[in-house]
Amino acid sequence: MLERLLVLLDLLASDNSPLGTFLGLLADLVPHYLGLAIPAAFCISIYSTIRKMSLNSEIDAVLSSGISLFRCTKAYLAVSIFIGLFCIILYGYIQPYARYNFRAAFFYASHAGWIPNIQSHMVVKPNDSIVMIVDKASKHGTHLSGIFIRQKTVNIHNQPIEHIILAEKGIFNTSRDNTKVELELNQGENLTLTAQNKNNLTKFKRATRILQQSDKKLTFRKRGDDERELTITELYKQLHNHTNAISLSNIRAEFHFRLIRSLSILSIPVLATGLGVIKKRKKNNWGLVIAAIILVSYDHIQQFGSTLVSKGHYTPLFALWLPLCLFFLACLSCLLITNGFPIHWSTLSFSKANQKR
Repeated sequence: MLERLLVLLDLLASDNSPLGTFLGLLADLVPHYLGLAIPAAFCISIYSTIRKMSLNSEIDAVLSSGISLFRCTKAYLAVSIFIGLFCIILYGYIQPYARYNFRAAFFYASHAGWIPNIQSHMVVKPNDSIVMIVDKASKHGTHLSGIFIRQKTVNIHNQPIEHIILAEKGIFNTSRDNTKVELELNQGENLTLTAQNKNNLTKFKRATRILQQSDKKLTFRKRGDDERELTITELYKQLHNHTNAISLSNIRAEFHFRLIRSLSILSIPVLATGLGVIKKRKKNNWGLVIAAIILVSYDHIQQFGSTLVSKGHYTPLFALWLPLCLFFLACLSCLLITNGFPIHWSTLSFSKANQKR
């Protein structure tokens, strides 16, 4: 988030975009990073709880009473079901709309009109036909005083006309549609020079000059040109009735990838519980580091599998669902190994105590 924040600040500051645009873009990024933070936070919370219980010998007491670690994970599994359902909504509906809104807002912000950074006694050329200089500029160059403008235009007969404008004060404004930059002038004079020497001097109390008009495309495309902008319901409909320009393999890969990301939440309690138990007389525990490596590696494997499906090399069953099953088996094996060792050592110590008696 911080890296993307700095990039947005740099890009929007160059276009003099308002702070509200920046905050709106940042809000559209939250669902994307929330999808990464929720699984990590859920894993860390379970790991920290199990580790604290293990340090306080509560896990040993639970295992000695005949309760296995599988029963301890029931509550976490119940929570993971609710988080998984929320992730389906997040990945399937919130993120597609947020991604499109971010792209649209960034498009309009980057295509906003030109607002010059004018300084006092500095010659400025907004375009090839206008030259201006001011005696004093304040409020980041938007409030001017002592304004001189020389502008060259043509009339309806395609004849050159030159305007010499003097004004006491002026304020820069951007039009509502962000297509042009307007300079509102107060208390000034406009000297019009023509090729036929029909000059005209006009005094005004208030006038508006358009310094630059954008000729760029200012209408952003509709949502749906990218499969990541489609909701999971729209992806499902496209699988059965393909009418979009996006290839069917990309739609299939995106649909299965979102489902698998949501279902993978169910394996986090099993993995975190298995790695959170600390053996006695062991100060350091690398369980959290191992969990982070496993989750990151699994995420990259699923992304690679999604790419293979989108390219049409493999089916989703082999490239996406098979790694999910193997990941569930790996997490279950980790919990089985952890659940076996405490019971084994506690049983061994109990039998030795009976022999001494």
